Amino acid sequence: MINIILCGGSGTRLWPLSRELFPKQFIKLFNGQSLFQETLQRNKGICEQFIIVSNKEQHFLALDQLEKLQVGSTRFILESAARNTAPAIALACLAVDPDEIVLVTPSDHLITETEEYKESVKQAEGLARDGYLVTFGIKPTHAETGYGYIQSDGYDVISFKEKPDLETAKQYISDGRFFWNSGMFVFRAGTFLRELETVAVNVYEATSNAFQSSDGMDPILIGRREMESIPSISVDYAVMEKSKKVKVIPSQFGWSDLGSFDAVYNEFDKDEHGNTLNENYINVDSGKNLIISDRTVATVDIEDLIIVDTDDALLITKKGSSMKVKEVVNQLNEINSSLTNVHVTTYRPWGSYTLLEESGGYKIRRTIVKPGCKLTMQKHYHRNEHWIVLSGTAKVTLGDREVIIRPNESTYIPISELHRLENPGKIDLVLIEVQTGEYLSEDDIVRVGDLRDK
Repeated sequence: MINIILCGGSGTRLWPLSRELFPKQFIKLFNGQSLFQETLQRNKGICEQFIIVSNKEQHFLALDQLEKLQVGSTRFILESAARNTAPAIALACLAVDPDEIVLVTPSDHLITETEEYKESVKQAEGLARDGYLVTFGIKPTHAETGYGYIQSDGYDVISFKEKPDLETAKQYISDGRFFWNSGMFVFRAGTFLRELETVAVNVYEATSNAFQSSDGMDPILIGRREMESIPSISVDYAVMEKSKKVKVIPSQFGWSDLGSFDAVYNEFDKDEHGNTLNENYINVDSGKNLIISDRTVATVDIEDLIIVDTDDALLITKKGSSMKVKEVVNQLNEINSSLTNVHVTTYRPWGSYTLLEESGGYKIRRTIVKPGCKLTMQKHYHRNEHWIVLSGTAKVTLGDREVIIRPNESTYIPISELHRLENPGKIDLVLIEVQTGEYLSEDDIVRVGDLRDK
């Protein structure tokens, strides 16, 4: 069996923890691992191979977190534009043998009770071998308005339901035949593609054309023009709600899509007052609060709040209202704020950089380059740069000469000078980068060479 992992995401529902270039599946919320890593760990005992479908900008994040795991064969399909789950699944199915059984899972769901999960997957695999498209319905524990529902009679699907209001959700719970829609599937790759061609031929044809346009290399990169030619549609709308071959496995393993901070609060350990555990939290007569911060946070006489503190943004909301975080993101996008896109720390294929300070005419960053990695040859038209090595060894190309910079040593890169930074050593290269000039935005870069290094 092959695990198709859907690794997209816009980073809006858990802002400011998540951002467009650092969505929630990469945040290490539980046990020092990200949800993406937990997905791989959970399924490596079930599946021999993995296909990860990701936005190309998140490829390096996934690779970095993969390095810390021991899993089976892994391939990537990189999308240059997001087109929702139906095209993403179809692209992965086109990359495997039509008779292969695939387990399709999001990368950002929390699943507990692993043995029950594996048993449900085993049941689904049996139905998939009989030619069905199989999904998983989670037995609801409460009236939830943030999930879609599946109405079923045993393994037979009666209907799919959109996210309900609270009163309708209560009716579903009372009925007893409704399950949360998990967004996970098991089927033969060829069965899915044939059903997609039957019920959504425009999606099938556009996706097939986009896949055939790629060079077939690993990773498989689908160009922006080809991706944008595909209709954007979810797998439920495109296939599951129309197909006559759908079955559902009623399941009771612990599951959450962590679609809001209220859902995150439910999963965190808490103290005797109902506050989430945090060694930096000082509580005075406060209870039932979610506190996420690396700094000291103190509360006095408050209840039912969500406080999420990052290096560059602070979110405070009442519990029960955290779904409105999307409205905050919308307002930030309207003013073109970078706060929806990146954190103070930005991850690249070669390492990362962290903004330490920025003011008129200067910017200070801490840059980390992983062993054996290098940046592209580049130059800037509006800024000078001064690099100070803190640890490791830097190999710096300046025009037609190369220099080695060691700890406590530095170098200067003037405006328009072609330069390149490389780590030839065995440990991380850590340096302080001071930029000065009238224009310090990231688009003041002219790259020369292999853009995959950037």
